Formats: sequence, C-alpha cells, structure tokens
Amino acid sequence: MKIYIPTDHVRPVEDEQRLQAIVQAEGLERDRKAILAMLGEYKVKFSFEEFDPAPDYEVKPRYVSGAYEMVVLAEDTGKHIVLQHLLVHRLFGFVLKHWRQDWLYEAPERPEFTSDQTWRLRPIDPDAARGTWTQCVYEVNDAPRYCGTGKWSYADGNPTWRSDAGWRPLPRREYSKRSDYNALGAVNIHRITPAGWEHEQDNRKVLRDGEREAKTLVRERGVNTYKRITGYDFDPGYRYWKNAGDYWQRIRAEWRRNIDRNHGVYLKYPVDGTKMHFAMFLQSERSRLGWRVSDRSIRNLFETWVAAPDDGR
Repeated sequence: MKIYIPTDHVRPVEDEQRLQAIVQAEGLERDRKAILAMLGEYKVKFSFEEFDPAPDYEVKPRYVSGAYEMVVLAEDTGKHIVLQHLLVHRLFGFVLKHWRQDWLYEAPERPEFTSDQTWRLRPIDPDAARGTWTQCVYEVNDAPRYCGTGKWSYADGNPTWRSDAGWRPLPRREYSKRSDYNALGAVNIHRITPAGWEHEQDNRKVLRDGEREAKTLVRERGVNTYKRITGYDFDPGYRYWKNAGDYWQRIRAEWRRNIDRNHGVYLKYPVDGTKMHFAMFLQSERSRLGWRVSDRSIRNLFETWVAAPDDGR
C-alpha cells in the first residue's frame, strides 16, 4: 500500500501575477477569475474561536484542525460556477468528497435554512441582486447548507466577496456535541491572496424558536486558510473525480429537481445524515468502479429521506 506522508518536498506557492490578472480584468470576467482562482491544491487550516459571550455563557476552547484539500471545477456555464472540494488523506491517499460551493450571478432565488432540517426556496429582490453573486454551500451528500449574496470588490488590489447575513445549521464540528443552540447566523467572506485564498466567517450561535431569534449565546470568528502547495500527491483526488464525477452530477440534478418542485426541502433524517450519506457513498463507489447506478435507485434515496418543507412541521 502506498503511504502518502507529507515531506519537506511539500512547499507553499505564491503567485502575485495570478492576483494581478484578476484585478486587471473587467466586469463579469473579473468576478469569474476571482471565483475560479479558488481552484487548485491546498494545505488548509481551519480555526474557530468564540468571543463576546452572553453573561451566562462559558466560552468554549478554540477549535483548530487541518487537511490537504483540492478544489476542482464541476460546472461552469458562465454565470453559474460549481467548485467541488475533495480531501486527500495525508497517510493513505484515500479521497473524501467534501463540501461544494455554487456561485450564481444575479440569482433570482436561493434556499434558506429556516428550521430543523428545513430549507425554503425564497426570492431575492431583483434590485438587490443586481451585480451580485450568490454563493450556496452544500453538504458532502450535496444537501443544502447555507447561502449568501454579495458583490466582489477589488479595493487596494484585494479581490474580496462579502455575503449578507444568513442562517445555517450547526457545523459538523459541533452538532454531535452541542444542544444549547440550533442555528448559526453567518456572514461569509472570501478573499483571494497571492498564497491562495481565505474563507473568513463572522458567526453568531443562536437559539431560535422557528425563525424567531430567542437568544444569542456567543459570537465566533472563523478563519480557514487555503495555502497553495506543490509536492503533495493529489493524484488520487483527480482519479476519483474522473470516475465518480458523473454520478455526483446526477445527484446535484436530483437535489435541484426536489428543491425546485417543493420550493425547498425537509430532510427526514437526524442531523448527521449517516444513513443517506452511507447509501450515497455505496452508489458513488459502484459508479466509480464502472458499475451501473440506475436513475430509479437514485430516486429511491430521495423518496426515502427528502420531502417538502412543510412535511417537517
């Protein structure tokens, strides 16, 4: 078995010219270049730290972790760009399909997290949408997580996108540990740098009653840094996506069909989603190995675990 152990051959790569090419472009193409600049191979550091607590709240320890992650292009139609994240394990080279980010220019609507395991499709005011990109982030099984809408800016030569305030469910790092809050109020910032890019989060951990805010427990600052590197073997990720990418394209289409038909979705499984994740993983492995996965078997997954938003009441 091949062992993928990082060595001194792994080193950072900075590219000032790539950054300048973005800033010097114009209009929509400049925004597209900024989004597409997130493609590549990275060493990632995830860091989250709580601050500004409510009087009766005890601040939790800082959370820090890391990974080797690649970002590949799944779709690009000009005004709709889909970036897929893949984790490549540092020891054995196995690949884990990670989160996905979709970017849509002047989006007319977006799914919004409204209550436990429920997202509703809601319109974006056309005047507010003008010149903006809506970023929607999706789970490892391509279920919705959160969306934000904002414009790219290039002040002082720094391509930066900042979302409006939105809602998302508890992050994976906390949903199995926390029951004192049920929603994260989030503003997301993406910043392109010579060394790669950064994803900054300005979060509030909130207890909600339906869509009404009952209490904010604490604020949290997240900084995820994506440092472009060379010398690390990401080949397993490219092979995985070449063989399994078509399957995940079909899964994305089925999610879109359900969300559009029902004006949102309710997920009929606990927040960890283990059963649906595992069933989908088995299907993706069949597809990766060249075995047929029927449309009916994909539909069966969704009929079992995905419903219209009002079914969750």
